[in-house]
Amino acid sequence: MLEKRYGHGRPLHYQPNLKQPALKQSTNGRTGAALNSAMAIPPISSPLPPRQPAVPQLPVPPFAVRVLNNLSFGVTAAEITAFNALGSDDVSRLTAYVDKQLNWSAIDDSAVESRLTTAGYNTLGKSLTQLWADHVLPDPAWEVRMRPAWEVQRAALVRAVHSKRQLREVMVMFWHDHFNVMATDFSTGPVYVHYDRDVIRQHAFGNFRAMLESVASSTSMLYYLDNQSNTRAGPNENFARELLELHTFGSENYLGLMDPFQVPPCPEDPNFPIGYTDIDVYETAAAFTGWAIKNGHWQFPTENDGTFVYRSTWHDTGPKYPLGMFLYPEQAALKDGRDILDRIAQHPRVAKFICKKLIRRFFTDTPDQALIDSAAAVFRANWQRADQIKLTLRHILLSSAAYNSWGQKIRRPFEAVAAALRALGSQWTLPIGQPGDEYTWRMGLAGHTPYDWPAPNGYPDTAAAWSGSNTFGMTWNLLGWLTEKSIDSVPIAPILATTRSSVTQWTSRNLVDFWCQRILGYLPARRQILVDFMRQNGAETEVITDTDTWSLNDLRKHYNQQRLRSMVAMILLSPEFFAR
Repeated sequence: MLEKRYGHGRPLHYQPNLKQPALKQSTNGRTGAALNSAMAIPPISSPLPPRQPAVPQLPVPPFAVRVLNNLSFGVTAAEITAFNALGSDDVSRLTAYVDKQLNWSAIDDSAVESRLTTAGYNTLGKSLTQLWADHVLPDPAWEVRMRPAWEVQRAALVRAVHSKRQLREVMVMFWHDHFNVMATDFSTGPVYVHYDRDVIRQHAFGNFRAMLESVASSTSMLYYLDNQSNTRAGPNENFARELLELHTFGSENYLGLMDPFQVPPCPEDPNFPIGYTDIDVYETAAAFTGWAIKNGHWQFPTENDGTFVYRSTWHDTGPKYPLGMFLYPEQAALKDGRDILDRIAQHPRVAKFICKKLIRRFFTDTPDQALIDSAAAVFRANWQRADQIKLTLRHILLSSAAYNSWGQKIRRPFEAVAAALRALGSQWTLPIGQPGDEYTWRMGLAGHTPYDWPAPNGYPDTAAAWSGSNTFGMTWNLLGWLTEKSIDSVPIAPILATTRSSVTQWTSRNLVDFWCQRILGYLPARRQILVDFMRQNGAETEVITDTDTWSLNDLRKHYNQQRLRSMVAMILLSPEFFAR
């Protein structure tokens, strides 16, 4: 399995250790020791006690800000007000918010769908057979073939910014990373709408076992992990290995080439083996032979609509022994694979792996084992319920981690852009063409184009993976671009219009305080730096004119509107904005 990193930088609070520099040889012949003596400082052989570097700490935002930044794609002034109105204390407000968001179907989100339709997104409503007929069978030009994938990628940002079903959108992105399929792959792209809409979105709050089968039988996953060519005559283990390693058990439960009859029982439930072996991978691959696609294969040339099909003649009908379970030969159609999915869905280690990833997504890169265990108990106890994932999420999102966690995660580039556009009140819908194409290019440079990770493990979700200088630099460039870019003279980010309607007197402090509250939800410790930048050589109480003229001899009047946008961009580039 491939794994990609965009840098091995440090978290936002990191400061390097201070080391005493080595003294160089003197040009006049005196040694470093002689120089030490002459300068009356201790020699290198007797160093001073090590100094502890000061580590700046970010302030803890108000409770509403912490919750909304963790459970949604970022705060807006309206959502902070709405959250605080949900109850008389933090516990009741969080409970009400979580329950409302989990009941996503009761939230009217027709406005965001109308926004997409108006912007020209014309493939999102197509059925799988329509997608196949329009974007595969005619062998169309590349831009026609890949349009469904491109629309799903751009709609991800539109929904993250504008959807009222925020928690659902967060979970859709989580499951896309978990069951990763590269959207722009030649074979998956034309039908990616089906994978996003009918597989990931449909099951985001539903049942994990049902999601597993939906993923396994989806056209996009069958192509991406090659199971569409997995036959008894030519077994292909790609899907089977990733099913066990990435989708269910995790690599920490991989036992290598151990004899499956020597695998110890799982401590949490001795009816299951403690992990999986390579033999389990081979047996699972055999169980999924014959799961295929109607794609005009030479043996079935008249069947060509892109839908799932079970080819009994391709299936290995022999006996199998996967995961400590015997499968009889000559079972009914699909039963071998379904028996394995049933076995996986009940496994205690699978429950822990999924719950650890959920906790990591919302709160911390190092989840507490007690919360993992309690969430896994809920997950496993409800493995047959239609709302299994919803119940598990509720347990996690109302835990002590939800009340106390802050600053242990950083926003990935896509999340930073979505949060910025939400806070800035942008109405942009990224239609195909410019400047949406430029946005996609810039997001690619930051390393986080939605659903475009080439390896099957999905985008990483830890701070270390996104703390490299290139990632931050390209993300900062993208955020700065958003504050300056206009479409037909209409800014993507209506900074000037919002300021004019909301700030009566344009003093440096009023401008800084307004935009800090709007973007961050509170006033940061580095507020004075922003104030000084805005006032230039003027007083804090001096009114800044709403002009954009050259005045280099008096910086108080020099390109004031551009300076305002730059100040807003500085807030977006701050550690406070990236922390969550």
